[in-house]
Amino acid sequence: MSLFEQKVSELHERLHKKDLAVSDLVEESYQRIGQVEDQVKAFLTLDEEKAREQAKQLDDKQAGNPLFGLPIGIKDNIVTQNLRTTCASKILENFDPIYDATVVQKLKEKETVTIGKLNMDEFAMGSSNENSAFQATRNPWNTDYVPGGSSGGSAASVAAGEVLFSLGSDTGGSIRQPAAYCGVVGLKPTYGRVSRFGLVAFASSLDQIGPVTRTVEDNAYLLEAISGADQMDSTSANLDVPSFVQSLSGDVRGLKIAVPKEYLGEGVGEEAKNSVLAALKVLEGLGAEWEEVSLPYSKYALAAYYLLSSSEASANLARFDGVRYGYRTDNAENLIDMYKQTRAEGFGAEVKRRIMLGTFSLSSGYYDAYYKKAQKVRTLIKKDFEDVFQKYDVIIGPTTPTPAFKIGEKVDDPLTMYANDILTIPMNLAGVPAISIPCGFSKDGLPLGLQIIGKHFDESTVYRTAHAFEQATNYHKQFPKL
Repeated sequence: MSLFEQKVSELHERLHKKDLAVSDLVEESYQRIGQVEDQVKAFLTLDEEKAREQAKQLDDKQAGNPLFGLPIGIKDNIVTQNLRTTCASKILENFDPIYDATVVQKLKEKETVTIGKLNMDEFAMGSSNENSAFQATRNPWNTDYVPGGSSGGSAASVAAGEVLFSLGSDTGGSIRQPAAYCGVVGLKPTYGRVSRFGLVAFASSLDQIGPVTRTVEDNAYLLEAISGADQMDSTSANLDVPSFVQSLSGDVRGLKIAVPKEYLGEGVGEEAKNSVLAALKVLEGLGAEWEEVSLPYSKYALAAYYLLSSSEASANLARFDGVRYGYRTDNAENLIDMYKQTRAEGFGAEVKRRIMLGTFSLSSGYYDAYYKKAQKVRTLIKKDFEDVFQKYDVIIGPTTPTPAFKIGEKVDDPLTMYANDILTIPMNLAGVPAISIPCGFSKDGLPLGLQIIGKHFDESTVYRTAHAFEQATNYHKQFPKL
């Protein structure tokens, strides 16, 4: 049995009793990476020397907090001091940051061990991990299939047992969709719950960093560690961080669940639909009640999201110009030429597509028709959620319309690819928390995800519901056979 099949609390107890050393965990991580990384391709950079050195130092210390000494992978758009951060883009292929993101700093204070940086879709733009400039990560359940995106490396590394847990980022489903495809637990916190300082911006009003783990309990431990107000991020919320782990009572009696008919309607496959209905039966058996509701504006979420996120990306990615850091073209004749050539050579096709779309929708004459209208739709989507949450505790539906698709199957069809995020995007527009947990398998043996959505800053109820379902089922105990 792999050490990473044990929970955070179990490993912590063993470290505390000294019948397990931090070096053992780090060794296990790199050994497993050595065995399966050529199949999975989850990591872009490994920090082996520093990780082993840190593990040796921690071996002499007493395990304090629950995350002490535990190995973690970090998505490659979260900056790490003196550890290469590329956003899986050629334009940042030689970028070594001089500071840590706030979440990385918080994990250092908890004395976790960073194993390396994880592959992703370039600048977090994509749903399959095929947009990385360096390699395509593969799904550990079947390496012919995608792991999802953009946090595909974060989900695949946990599913493959290369690390105990990882951090990802979620702009329109980029934690939850790969978590569903890889059969792990992924949470997008409420916007503002976790500091974005040090997260390379894609769409600043939508991005959130969140945890990817094997179990709901581990997820709660990790979120607790990275949450909280941060003076370096004016959008982080100045709220106390509750003990998410203490909310895992397993008791959901009287819980009121809303099931939007839009989330089980057109475009959602039978397997995804049936797995959700089966999950609702389990929760009913535990004493929860559910009713069908409507979120009428969610059908406009996809269009609003791609206009707003691309507009913000157009502004955010203007800083990559070859002047101060990152890639610079060798064959420019003057300054303007240098800007153009650097960006043309440094960005991939999907990033260019979104910059173009965003620049267009912000341009004079089109701003009111596209960007401004999309912001109004966003307000209506947020109101949809607020209305439902007046009566219900959580909203439940599938995380994705189908299980994972084959590598290469949709990469040339951007619109079909965008539609993969149809069930995860509304939560980013509304800023509410949502988790994906395993809830079954397709006939091809690929994982399916259940999405549980909560009120603003009510991750505790989301975790309580997810944990109760997890304890009543065995999906989280199944592992891919690599």
